[in-house]
Amino acid sequence: MLLAALTLLVVQVCVLAEHVRVRWNVGYLDISRDGYSTWKAVGVNGTLPIAPIYVDEGDVLELNVYNSLDKPISVHSHGLFFKNATYYDGAGMVTECGIPPNESFTYIIDTGGQTGTFWIHGHHHSELSDGLRAPFIIRERMPAVQYDEDILITLEDWQRMRADDLTNLQQSVPFGSLGPNNPTALINGINGNKTQPIHFVPGRRYRLRVVSMSGTYWFKFRLPGHTLEIIEGDGTDTEPAVVDGLDLCPGQRYSVLVMAHDTDAFNYAFNVTFYSKFFNQVAGLDPRHYEIPLVYRPNALTRKFPVIEDSELTWSDDFALVPRNKQPLLAPVDRQIVLTEREHDHENGIGSADIAFGDYAYSPGLVPSLFTALTTGALAGESSVYGPQASAFVVKHMHVVEIVLNNPNNRYHSFHMHGHAFQIVEVGPLYSPTGPQQNKIAYQRARRWPMRRDTVTLASYSYLIVRFLASNPGVFLAHCHQAQHVQSGMAFTVVVAPDVLQKTQRVPAKMLQLCQKLGVKTLGNAAGNQGLNMTGLPPAIPVENNF
Repeated sequence: MLLAALTLLVVQVCVLAEHVRVRWNVGYLDISRDGYSTWKAVGVNGTLPIAPIYVDEGDVLELNVYNSLDKPISVHSHGLFFKNATYYDGAGMVTECGIPPNESFTYIIDTGGQTGTFWIHGHHHSELSDGLRAPFIIRERMPAVQYDEDILITLEDWQRMRADDLTNLQQSVPFGSLGPNNPTALINGINGNKTQPIHFVPGRRYRLRVVSMSGTYWFKFRLPGHTLEIIEGDGTDTEPAVVDGLDLCPGQRYSVLVMAHDTDAFNYAFNVTFYSKFFNQVAGLDPRHYEIPLVYRPNALTRKFPVIEDSELTWSDDFALVPRNKQPLLAPVDRQIVLTEREHDHENGIGSADIAFGDYAYSPGLVPSLFTALTTGALAGESSVYGPQASAFVVKHMHVVEIVLNNPNNRYHSFHMHGHAFQIVEVGPLYSPTGPQQNKIAYQRARRWPMRRDTVTLASYSYLIVRFLASNPGVFLAHCHQAQHVQSGMAFTVVVAPDVLQKTQRVPAKMLQLCQKLGVKTLGNAAGNQGLNMTGLPPAIPVENNF
């Protein structure tokens, strides 16, 4: 009976599935999103914020992107797996060469097997921080939980200047001398101090989708006077988990159920805290606090609540979440990858530090790593063919892979892996000879059914252990999702089953044509040569921790 019901559900989804076509003309526009500064941002179809994209379970999104900028771009669908079509992942110079100026490319985003809350953003240069980011919602056709209305809440950080200008400024002065950049929080696309009210109707049940599209900063989200019940994290449906608030690192998403009160006697307010995890606090600037009106009835009094310390509240916690689709802890481990976060200040003290997971700061090769995996035959199984700058790890098909990330430094990081949702296995404090031992991270180990997600916080002076099943052949970037950190080299490459990949995937002809227009090689090793000859490849930057 159960098998018959599941078969019927699959048939229904297949019959109802549609092709949803969206056109993006990506271009510059002079805009002030924070009310303080006007600069040349990156928008879509002449506007910011970019409209959310909604599709239904099983749909195929055809996202046609025209590049009106003066540099190549690519767009990444954050959290999507792209099984059997990983060339649509959108990571510039990893899975594609990019879209040249005045050219277009259509990403075919097959949502089969995935539902939940995602987002799409630039992934070639600094377009994400400059505005190229939008929510992407895949609605279930038969939701596991019922609600009356779906409400989207987006959280962004917005700097006072273009990302490239900020980077150039940071590279011209002694490291750390600029201090906090004091960006503004954008909530639902505008300055959080001016965000429009959200409306509730008494007695209705709401699904709030909270999306952090931040490039650098963290967010906390609360609704005093109401109960938040987590039902999804990063596209993984969960058993209901009651919390007081959500704590989101850059790139994370949650869905929570909220039951409206039965009366409209009072209005309320959402509390949003916008804060960094790497600067000392500055009163009034970091953290910043915003209140978004929650209106039951116009002109009703807004109910006030006493201030409660964060330490006394129950926050979202991956080790307290249980996926609805329960999968036991992956074991035994076939391959373990151990990486240590390293930071190296420049010898003259000028400019931002190089940051890496491992021995070298990540930088792209002269050939997209996916193309190297597809065109080098048996050599694709050797990490050296991708060049030292790729920090590549080749794993075998269907192996259980464990990644251990050690962070002996004082910065928090937002760790994201493309193409997979990993199990969060363990976190704990890490002794560091380079800094004060004041880390309050407690040891936690996954329960029977570990939470799965694609983005997670790596705390300072701590370690993090995740596991995934190498069931998705392809080449995937894993990186810190803070824009400046990934630009400084905090990334590595995971090559999954290149032998299977070569038999099952072919890069679209249009993608190869765009590479030719950009003058980017599409064959051979990281240098575009045969064998392991790396002549012409810029030297990798070694990073030895000196913090």
